Amino acid sequence: MQFGRYYEEFEVGDVYRHWPGKTVTEYDDHLFCLLTMNHHPLHMDANFAEKTTEFGKNVVVGNYVYSLLLGMSVPDVSGKAIANLEIESLRHVAPTFHGDTIYGETRVLDKRESRSKDDRGVVEVETKGYKQDGTLVCVFRRKVMVPKRSYGQARGGEQPGRPALREGN
Repeated sequence: MQFGRYYEEFEVGDVYRHWPGKTVTEYDDHLFCLLTMNHHPLHMDANFAEKTTEFGKNVVVGNYVYSLLLGMSVPDVSGKAIANLEIESLRHVAPTFHGDTIYGETRVLDKRESRSKDDRGVVEVETKGYKQDGTLVCVFRRKVMVPKRSYGQARGGEQPGRPALREGN
């Protein structure tokens, strides 16, 4: 199974539909909030959300939705990346709630060879996340430095660093 792509494999206009989706649980949301010290009651306090917000229930913290989509895109986009260079834009378009399932897809917007090293290039992509009913919830653009095939071959091929199995131990 391929994990990520080399520079030569990206074509402007290609769309990668990430699979599978992820159903967001209350546990996921609360754990992420606690790990990142975001204790806003909109995300953590059901009574507060019910009585004081237009939604009437907790809203999943937006950075979790973004992080989830970023992670979903790794096998298709940045699994071979040398570096994530920039998050150009990030928009939260609609709320996500506990129990919603998030799906993602990424479109290749642009690519250019590195000006300083001939074994890599920069790929610009836009990732969109949407719920089970098709509602767009998050959109972000990023630039990723990815290796060319020559870079990968010089460093061990498709699974660099993977040890060989030693029989008889």
